[in-house]
Amino acid sequence: MRAELDELWRVERPAVTRSVAEAAAMGDRSENAEYIYGKRRLREIDRRVRHLRERLDGLKVVSTPPADRGRVFFGAWVSFADAAGTTHRHRIVGPDEFDREPGYISMDSPLGRALLGKRVDDEVEVRLPGGVQCFSIVGIEYV
Repeated sequence: MRAELDELWRVERPAVTRSVAEAAAMGDRSENAEYIYGKRRLREIDRRVRHLRERLDGLKVVSTPPADRGRVFFGAWVSFADAAGTTHRHRIVGPDEFDREPGYISMDSPLGRALLGKRVDDEVEVRLPGGVQCFSIVGIEYV
C-alpha cells in the first residue's frame, strides 16, 4: 500500500497535473476531452490517496504469533473440513490483503469472522451465498 501511495503521489499525480495544465492552456475547457478526463483522473487519484493514507494510519503490523497458538487469530493458517470431508486451508488476513495470495481470506468475511477465536475440533456455521455451511477446524498454524 505504501508503494501504491508513493507511485500515485510522486509519479502519476504530477504527470496528470501536467497534462491537465497543458489541456487547459488549449482554450475552451467545456469541450476539451483531455482536460475533462484529466480532472476526473485527478479526483480518482486524490480519492485513492486519501483512502490509502487513512488505511496506513490505522494499520498495525503483526510480526509475532499470539500467546495462545491454539486459537484462530489474525495471521493464522486454518485448516477445516466441510460436511463432505474436503479439507480447506486459508490464512486470516486484513481486508486490504485478502486478494494478494491464493488462500487468503479477510477477517471481515463471513468465514473469517466465524473462524476467529475458535480452536481445533470446534464446529463453525457460516452463512454463505449458497446457504449455511458447517465446518470443523482440523488445524491451526502460525508460520
